[in-house]
Amino acid sequence: MNETVTQMRDSGVVAVLRGVGPNNVVDVANALHEGGVTAMEVTADGSGWTDAVEKLAAEFGDDVVVGAGTVLDSETVRHAHLAGAEFVVCPTFDRGVVEACNRYGIPVAPGVATPTEALEAYEAGADLCKVFPASSFGPGHVSSLRGPLPQIPLMPTGGVGPDNAGAYVEAGAEMVGAGGALVPDDAVEREDWDELTARAEELVDVVEAAREA
Repeated sequence: MNETVTQMRDSGVVAVLRGVGPNNVVDVANALHEGGVTAMEVTADGSGWTDAVEKLAAEFGDDVVVGAGTVLDSETVRHAHLAGAEFVVCPTFDRGVVEACNRYGIPVAPGVATPTEALEAYEAGADLCKVFPASSFGPGHVSSLRGPLPQIPLMPTGGVGPDNAGAYVEAGAEMVGAGGALVPDDAVEREDWDELTARAEELVDVVEAAREA
């Protein structure tokens, strides 16, 4: 397993920082890091996202693996690479994105929903697959994918939180991706960093407990 992917797995939780700009991204990331999250993706669908990636990479160094999420095309992969992103996550599988990530040596997790999509993405060069939207399928779907495709690391994302993350891990997920459950907009607006730390601690604990079980 790639070193970066191993770091993501060790974190257990990949935080999705959607709508978090460069002005407060370090505060948000610090709060999540205090809660035990050591893998974070800045989504590439907001203004200043490359600046946010650069800030996190400079702030945390090896302590946090920083990626770019919601990547839809190879040009965005290039921008992510130049900003210092260490991995790329996509909502869909696009062969050009996977090829661009392979070209730059960046681990990539395309979004998949079916065994066919998962296998095609993996054979195209994906390092792991993001099962998305996880809430539409549930933990049983992850188990069903793992059955015939045990070689493909899976990261369910979308509607994942402390109430179901354990079930996804028990079903065979290598890690989970979480956005709203970790970084609710209202908490960021209030700058309630303690709440983010508490949410991170809870989710990390759930994942760790499921792994031990």
